[in-house]
Amino acid sequence: MTETSIPRAEQSLDEEETATLAVDGDDTEDDETEADGDDTEAAAGGREKKAVGESDLFRQSEIAADYVEGLLDILDYDGDIDELVAGGRPVVEVVGARLQNMVGQRGATLEALQELTRLAVFRQTGTPSRLLLDVGGYRANRRKELAAVAKNAVEKVKEYGEPVRLEAMSAFERKCVHDVVNAMSGVESESEGVEPNRRIVVRPAD
Repeated sequence: MTETSIPRAEQSLDEEETATLAVDGDDTEDDETEADGDDTEAAAGGREKKAVGESDLFRQSEIAADYVEGLLDILDYDGDIDELVAGGRPVVEVVGARLQNMVGQRGATLEALQELTRLAVFRQTGTPSRLLLDVGGYRANRRKELAAVAKNAVEKVKEYGEPVRLEAMSAFERKCVHDVVNAMSGVESESEGVEPNRRIVVRPAD
């Protein structure tokens, strides 16, 4: 089996996860279901998720934006905050200088902040949130890097006919790879392992 490493994202401005509210929601689909069939409950008690209207989603993004603004004030960071709804989920984007510390190594700090922000939304609405938080365009740039990693893995699988095992990734990163692989013929991908060492295997399609 071939081991393929992922290039580390640069810690610059150009660049779910298992928590009380989060499901592994970024792992393959924009709903909370992973390609390899893993589901996690959206909230304690296993309540079924209810359909959320766009106005409710925008309300979630507003609550999240207020929470993030409070964090920026505490940290004494300057940043512009945009709240919106995209792809059927609430989104908060923070843009500004000196925000690298809010991203952290390989986005680890960003993922933690996203979970805290989702919790803040849940405490006000009582509804589990699939909020996506981005800082300094990190996620957009990371998607581009991961697309290249996924395509390289697919090329190796097609050339050698053997599975390629990628390094451990976050749920967000796994979803990016799954999306690319699933759009290509002759190959398939699945996740294996448990957090924080959960990773993707790309293999020839059956």
